[in-house]
Amino acid sequence: MARTEEFGEELADFVRRIGELKAARSVPADDLPAVLDAALFELDHAVAKLWPWYEQLTAEGSGSGGRPAAADRQELQLLRAVFQRLPLPVALVDRECVVRRLNFAATNFTGVRAGYASGRPLTGLLAHADRAAFRSQVAAVARGEGDRGMTVHLQQSAHEPVRATLTGLRPGNEPRTTVLVLLQPADDGSAPVRHGEDAPVPDLAETSRHQVVVDLLDAMSRELLGAPAGDPSEVLRRAARVLHARFADWVVADAGAARLTRACVLGADDATARDIAAQDPATAPLVVEAARGGAPALLVRPEDPLALGPDASGAPVLVRADVTSLLCVPLIPSPGEPVQGVLTLFRSAGRPAFSMAEAQALDVMSRHIALAMGR
Repeated sequence: MARTEEFGEELADFVRRIGELKAARSVPADDLPAVLDAALFELDHAVAKLWPWYEQLTAEGSGSGGRPAAADRQELQLLRAVFQRLPLPVALVDRECVVRRLNFAATNFTGVRAGYASGRPLTGLLAHADRAAFRSQVAAVARGEGDRGMTVHLQQSAHEPVRATLTGLRPGNEPRTTVLVLLQPADDGSAPVRHGEDAPVPDLAETSRHQVVVDLLDAMSRELLGAPAGDPSEVLRRAARVLHARFADWVVADAGAARLTRACVLGADDATARDIAAQDPATAPLVVEAARGGAPALLVRPEDPLALGPDASGAPVLVRADVTSLLCVPLIPSPGEPVQGVLTLFRSAGRPAFSMAEAQALDVMSRHIALAMGR
């Protein structure tokens, strides 16, 4: 029975990784070789491992597997101490890339606290183009098929390649093999890791961001006061132009509630903007939820690539626009009144994620926009 359950888990992991590879087919052409290699690797795994395993279970029935002997307690404590004090950034993940442990150096290298990362997939810190291939390699190491290494990109610094080295590990208290992930800059590995007292100290950046929000509120007020009355779509387009570039890399504006219509899309890539503009807003789950429930959404490193549905070309919008954080806000004049539309803002790699203060500022602006649309 134990081997049957293990086979079921392995098959479910395989199906999930294949689904991610399908969603990754819209990555840029330069990243397609890595996705193709991962797809071929998964097919080889199905032929060489899964099918013989299935035949054996069918012929012989469920086998019984023994549990490995528990590791010595002192060795386990030593392993934990070495893991936490290691000056290199390392993470311990399971076969599904869920973080079990993150050492101090890794928290500073990735900019994510250990308490936040634990229990969440490590792939949430990576660029969308790298996630499927990384999951596939982690699964291979967890199956005992040898150590691996690959180059990935963190969302917070997408232009700086990171070398990820994967090796299998079997702690005494774990029923299955876990994977140790070592992260290093991909140049020569000699870049210093910031930790402890070497971590950057706060400066005037937060004050500057606050001033940007104040200037944005002023610009939005002036634009709405000058917008023509009786033309809600023009008001929405003017508001989108104010928010674009200075506040968000992409702005998607939808008018209506029961039946949403796409008013405009502003972004950096004209071809991508045309495909997103041609998308039916009803296929974007977050937009539909905002229009129906009137609740704003703030997502950082969104895990589900189909949270905003596919664009007109069939590619996930979040992957196509390289979204690292987003705000989806309904346009409501005041609580209890009908929704006038939905604004969705994206930020791409290389730009700080939306903060709670910025989300609050957009919520205020959304009410002003809705009032101007109904004027």
